[in-house]
Amino acid sequence: MTYRFFTPSLAVADSRTADVHRQLREDFLGPVPAFRALSAEPDILAPAWALMREALLADGVSRVERELVASVVSQANRCRFCADAHVTLLHALGEHELGEVIARGAPPPRPRHAALAQWAAASRRPRASRWTSPYCAEITGTLLAFHFLNRIVSALLAPDLLPGGLQRFPVVRAAGGRLHARTVREPKEPGRSLALLEECADPPPAWAGDSPVGVAYAALRGAARRGGELLSDEARQTVTATVSWEDGRHPEQPGEWAVDLVRDLPARDRVGTRIALLAAFAPAAITPGDVALRRLSHPSDADLVRLIAFGAMAATDHVAQALLPVRRP
Repeated sequence: MTYRFFTPSLAVADSRTADVHRQLREDFLGPVPAFRALSAEPDILAPAWALMREALLADGVSRVERELVASVVSQANRCRFCADAHVTLLHALGEHELGEVIARGAPPPRPRHAALAQWAAASRRPRASRWTSPYCAEITGTLLAFHFLNRIVSALLAPDLLPGGLQRFPVVRAAGGRLHARTVREPKEPGRSLALLEECADPPPAWAGDSPVGVAYAALRGAARRGGELLSDEARQTVTATVSWEDGRHPEQPGEWAVDLVRDLPARDRVGTRIALLAAFAPAAITPGDVALRRLSHPSDADLVRLIAFGAMAATDHVAQALLPVRRP
């Protein structure tokens, strides 16, 4: 695995990070690369893990449906790493045909799965499609978790799970699924990750009802928004306004697009705002040059993670704002 801008330390910085890594080993596939990268900023790491765990992994709703949503959202966001990983987890759940259908970008044959896939893909541009959610908190939360994590992963990690993109071969995905089948199918108790979270002033969103998913989402939203403190008020408003009016559009030339948007900002804000904008729309387009310029004033890995998380959450919360209170099927 190649990290794009820094290689995370294998040393665990504090007890909360150690607790997150312990849960990752017990409930998921270990401290996988995305969460290793987030370990540079424990205030982002803990709620990001909590949201994914409570939405995607905890018992209650079909894990197959949630992995389908994770895979399709990742495709909509052009996050090849996450799309490949979660197709492999569909294999781990015994859904070999469904996994390969999703990998090809084709509609699933079962009507329920086809509806979920169409809904997940439409969420990239919620305003254009009048998108909302008729699904429960765990499925909706999975979708939002991956809108956030896709952007983190595309910004900080190279796109291939395995050397040479081997994970794109169906036989390799099937083999990977068999390797992880036992872990994926073990039951996970809801709410276990909430003890890792700091107190959050924001109430859980209405769409989550009384699910632990809502507590985790509110905590991540609050922590990621604090990354905006690295920018001026004008720069933050540039990011949030652009997220609103562009509504998830994929810029054709994202680097030039972002440069044009920050041209009228003070010089001290331009590179940071450009990174946040790219994190929201086209995170793989963040360049080593962007990061090197930003490090002249903000040299730490933690500040880079916080800034990217701010942009990622701006885009994620744009999707969440389209939601009505949850209506369980």
